[in-house]
Amino acid sequence: MAVTGWIVVDENYCKGCGLCVEACPQEVLVLDMDRLTPKGYHPAKMTQETCTGCGICAVVCPDAAITVYREKPDKKTRR
Repeated sequence: MAVTGWIVVDENYCKGCGLCVEACPQEVLVLDMDRLTPKGYHPAKMTQETCTGCGICAVVCPDAAITVYREKPDKKTRR
């Protein structure tokens, strides 16, 4: 089973530049055109559950607005 991941976007810092959307190799990020941040920008959001938690989006974000989480599949214990 593959590693799964997800992101959390801090809307106080996201300025909707779209760099994370362009850089995402899994193509799971978009700018949320239905919402505005407190500063008036469209924030990034995940649209699919196929994020691998690679962290590229967080690396390219100029405002450090993205936190990436990864979850490894459970290992079966052997006896």
